[in-house]
Amino acid sequence: MYILALDVSMGKSYVVIYHETTCLFEQEILHDKTHFNALLQEIYALPERQQIVFEATGVYSRVIETFCQKNHFTYCLLNPLEAKRQLNSDLRSVKTDKRDAHRLAQTHGQFLRKQKQSEIYEQTRYLARFYQQIESDIKHMRMNLHTALQLTFPELETLFTNRLSKLALNLVELFLHPDYLAHLSQTKLKNVLKKNTDKKISNQKALAKAQTLLSLAQNSYPAEPIQSISVQKVVYYARQLKQLLMTKEQLTKQLVETAKRTIEFDFYQSIPGIGELSAGLIIGELGDIRRFSTHKQLNAFVGVDTRRYQSGKYIAQEHMNKHGNPKARKNLYFIVMNMIRQQAAGPNHIVDYYYKLKTQPSPKKHKVALIACINKLLKCLYSMVRHSSTYDYSYTVSNDQ
Repeated sequence: MYILALDVSMGKSYVVIYHETTCLFEQEILHDKTHFNALLQEIYALPERQQIVFEATGVYSRVIETFCQKNHFTYCLLNPLEAKRQLNSDLRSVKTDKRDAHRLAQTHGQFLRKQKQSEIYEQTRYLARFYQQIESDIKHMRMNLHTALQLTFPELETLFTNRLSKLALNLVELFLHPDYLAHLSQTKLKNVLKKNTDKKISNQKALAKAQTLLSLAQNSYPAEPIQSISVQKVVYYARQLKQLLMTKEQLTKQLVETAKRTIEFDFYQSIPGIGELSAGLIIGELGDIRRFSTHKQLNAFVGVDTRRYQSGKYIAQEHMNKHGNPKARKNLYFIVMNMIRQQAAGPNHIVDYYYKLKTQPSPKKHKVALIACINKLLKCLYSMVRHSSTYDYSYTVSNDQ
């Protein structure tokens, strides 16, 4: 068996090729066409198919993944924590790129290293991560806009709900200071409102909102004048928010369309409280869960398994192990919360379990009950995928009893 191992760093990798215990090739390569073509010739010169293994190093290892995918090579992408555990088997603290590459190749036969999952799951993960980043940016930008508006026209926020619409941001951008409304009549303002919304709005409703806006402007006492830099900030934040909201909408469509190409999508969406977007986010973080031998391994991957510690007579209190995927935990936490909020949508054994934990003789705290529900949800997802079946409330309830 031929093993090709790479220790990846920024812009370069140290490559070794082993046949059993003999090193046949070692060299540092740059991440450019010349060096990748030379490496390709070394691979094609091997008498049989090789196994490629390297550690995930964020954006730096993506070019190695692309190299493998373009040339249809199967490869093992190691989690950094897993790689550290496997490579640091001795007591020496020596660590170099060269040594790590050799250790990856030498230990490959000692561990059951799984092949990289299908590319569709990787695409879904990138989209899910980007979506979550945009959501985070939106929250920060909304806070920045709120802060700036407090100095220019704080009453403007009373016109809108918690969810910022395009109309709301257009109005913020147009009337970011009460002085901008000083010379506008109700009729002119009504026409501006109708022009700056994608939704159809009646003349009566537009006129009522115009009257309210003029009333707020007349009674407003801004902290800064119209020439203030804060006015420019409001415009900037409003435009950035509009762009972020448009990007979020586009990403939602892309994520759902990509996730629909996986076999898990319909299974996950069949559970009451899990919609298309939630199903896409779950697939993005959990990937192909068929790669796990048991649902307990899936729990450990997410980080909701129990951590136990015992030494002699001392037994520590059990706690949740948080060494897994924090983004997956966060998604599942809000999904279970959404199930509880939308329990009227249909019977759900996860919701039943939550209330059972909250009403038993020793009621669990809210977060403790939610984590237990996440554990049960993961078991349910794993079972559905393994048995290729959609959600069946009667079956899950009978199994829980």
